[in-house]
Amino acid sequence: MLLIRLLLVPALVVLITLAGRRWGPAVAGWLTGFPVVAGPILLVVSLEQGAPFAAGAALWALTGVMANVSFGVAYSWAATRAPWWLCLFVATVVFSVTALALTSYPMTPLAALAITVVGLWLAPRAFPHVPIELPGKAPPRGELAARMVAGTAMVLAVTYFAKGLGPHLSGVATAYPVMSLVLAVFSHRFSGAGFAIHLLRGVAGGLYAFAAFCFAVSTLLPQLGTAYSFPLAMAAALVVQGTTFWIRYRRASVRSRTG
Repeated sequence: MLLIRLLLVPALVVLITLAGRRWGPAVAGWLTGFPVVAGPILLVVSLEQGAPFAAGAALWALTGVMANVSFGVAYSWAATRAPWWLCLFVATVVFSVTALALTSYPMTPLAALAITVVGLWLAPRAFPHVPIELPGKAPPRGELAARMVAGTAMVLAVTYFAKGLGPHLSGVATAYPVMSLVLAVFSHRFSGAGFAIHLLRGVAGGLYAFAAFCFAVSTLLPQLGTAYSFPLAMAAALVVQGTTFWIRYRRASVRSRTG
């Protein structure tokens, strides 16, 4: 279990960071929406706390997806005027308030999924439209390592305290946008607010896969157990991620032909 926590998340942080440098912030954000942190957290929680506990946490994480989006929207609007540390504070407060509102009452997995899908479809319209700035300077040494440490720390914290937090708060913590936070803050500092805003808008497009994963875990885990439900949930997330990529590609192709 410790190997999952210490190796998988840092490796994914590196891959997403390099993808952002190669293909831009929208692609990095889209990849960030994949359950790169939630997956390991829920897997470890399932193995250590049991299937019913993890299924409940997955449902609460699904319910809190729009709180994740609210974090990105709040950070983005704040970034048009404020430094990164103030943006992070505002976004965290907005996340907390939204998560509290969304998770005040239990929902069925289907209801939570329906609300999430509609919310994600509307989400891109809530972000400010700003140009992407060219990076003013190269990232300093140790910047990539700092991203890896930040992502790993959240996984360690949530899985360590899961038993005390219970399924509800564990699920809410799982929905907290660790990857978005780490990537947006570092991008804001070294590549400009525009880069960070485009990255966070891209996250909203990638969270469909996150929602699919949490929905699958919450519904399959009680019946199939960890060994079968997590591979199936990951397969569902990959299918959804592939579908959103195809849609993005088609839209980009249409815009290039008409532009």
